[in-house]
Amino acid sequence: MAEITAALVKDLREKSGAGMMDCKKALIATDGDLDAAIDWLRKKGLSAAAKKSGRVAAEGLIGVASAPQIAAMVEVNAETDFVARNETFQEFVETVARIALETGEDVEAIKAATFPGTQHSVAEQLTQMVATIGENMNIRRVRVLRVKSGVVATYVHKVLKPGLGQIGVLVALEAPSELDGLEMLGRQVGMHVAATRPEALEVDAVDPAALAREREVLSEQARASGKNEAIIAKMVEGRIRKYYEEVVLLEQVWVHDGESRVRAVVSKSGANLIGFDRFQLGEGIEKQASDFAAEVAATAGVKPPEPEK
Repeated sequence: MAEITAALVKDLREKSGAGMMDCKKALIATDGDLDAAIDWLRKKGLSAAAKKSGRVAAEGLIGVASAPQIAAMVEVNAETDFVARNETFQEFVETVARIALETGEDVEAIKAATFPGTQHSVAEQLTQMVATIGENMNIRRVRVLRVKSGVVATYVHKVLKPGLGQIGVLVALEAPSELDGLEMLGRQVGMHVAATRPEALEVDAVDPAALAREREVLSEQARASGKNEAIIAKMVEGRIRKYYEEVVLLEQVWVHDGESRVRAVVSKSGANLIGFDRFQLGEGIEKQASDFAAEVAATAGVKPPEPEK
């Protein structure tokens, strides 16, 4: 029987995107034949999928898709960044984003939709992928923006391939359809949003609870100065204006010149910025730290390499 080394397990994992235990089983079953092991993984039954559902999936991809006056953005998660480089997974994310253009933001409706080129649903396709690749996966969230006239621009940061990456932004600009440079402006706003992480489009849209917490903190800081309440109130309002400049998109300083306000840039173009959203891969998910080299070695039954001194 061929020796199943850590390097061989790692090689199969990189080629297939499958979990390490499944890779080891496949190599044992095929006597170390890499191509045969890939076929073995593809033929695995769906029962394996249920075993993965409880595991943390914080990696994966953000995908965007667009059509005239509409764009969609999705986050599809997997357990490791290996899966993001798997072509089957990439095609799935691209397809889900395109389906969202028709279906909307309801994740359950997307799962119930027919997966193109098959007779089964998106949810069933996802289950097949979990069984074949060997990692827990899920469609975490979806955002769709549309305008009556104008564009919904998209921007992807840390791009793996066009339309797929680790940060995605949608920007909805309403304007006469003949307005020149609207798509470029939308992309520039998208780059700005990716960099600055605004929390609201305009002042009135700031989360009241977040604003109340900020005001309370600023008030306590101002009282520490020992000034009277009238002066403290003015100090707090001045600092709240600075807070708006940090978290409100239209009040932020335009990152592309460091001087203008986003509101002024958009207004000068003749467009109206009516909405945006930003997805960052895995944000809000508690990730589990792991030593990948040690994990591969343990799975393959070999001693992990000593750390460099």
